Amino acid sequence: MRINTPPYLQPGDTVTVVSPSGHLRELETFYQGIEIWKSRGYIVEMSEGWDSHYGYLGGCDQQRRTALANAWDDPKVKAILCSRGGYGTMRLLEGYSWRPGISKWLIGFSDITALLWSLSKIGVSGVHGPVLTTLALEPDWSVQRLFSLLEGQEIEPLQGEGWGGGKVTGRLLVGNLTVATSLLGTSLQPDLDEVILGLEDVGESPYRVDRMLTQWRLSGAIRRLKGIALGRFSQCQGTSWTVEEVLSERLGDLGLPIVSNLPFGHDGVNAAISVGSLSELDGDRGTLKSYFL
Repeated sequence: MRINTPPYLQPGDTVTVVSPSGHLRELETFYQGIEIWKSRGYIVEMSEGWDSHYGYLGGCDQQRRTALANAWDDPKVKAILCSRGGYGTMRLLEGYSWRPGISKWLIGFSDITALLWSLSKIGVSGVHGPVLTTLALEPDWSVQRLFSLLEGQEIEPLQGEGWGGGKVTGRLLVGNLTVATSLLGTSLQPDLDEVILGLEDVGESPYRVDRMLTQWRLSGAIRRLKGIALGRFSQCQGTSWTVEEVLSERLGDLGLPIVSNLPFGHDGVNAAISVGSLSELDGDRGTLKSYFL
């Protein structure tokens, strides 16, 4: 499927804040993130229930689903800003479908993977990048990269550590390993043919990372990929193998171009990446470059 790039943003556009996953806990950094958007000239609106609290969720399913749908359907809203990750977006997608004929930016990472990947299924690109509670923690170059991507300006390739395998071009799907694995075999799983898969995670023991990657192998999904781009796997300590050893052991025999240590994910720089864009992965030079059509 061809993935369409939403209309690029420009200062003066209206963007809406939604909380589709967990409830807000880091209010100081949240408001700092909003101020960054305002300082760039954007009009920031808050969705109804953005600060709701329902257990560990940012409101009940119907409340969060309605807020997301209203932001998506509102013609004056040009982008949807996710307040934070956590857990909950997969619950929203049960019985939900995006209204067709609409293309606008959705920005987030971690649990927001489910929304980004479901948008790719209907041919709309999104941004795997900082949520509002993490945006103010990004270095200046990463903040600038986010707005450059959204405003249609050139962005630099990301540099990581190449494992070899040559150079490939394909559609880039980036997301959290745990969430992405949960989508395997469901109606929400995107077509993985000709895909460069980007993965990151946080707080998973190496054996759990092993188990998820083994599921990708057993399902046959990993054999359909053109390449793999690995971001940060933070707080993934173990008592025997390290997470780096697990990644090498489970992925190193695939014969695919692989680049690791790319600057995206939790607990560090989370460089904005366009989900669904045509991209080039160079396993020899260790670079990841996206093209916008």
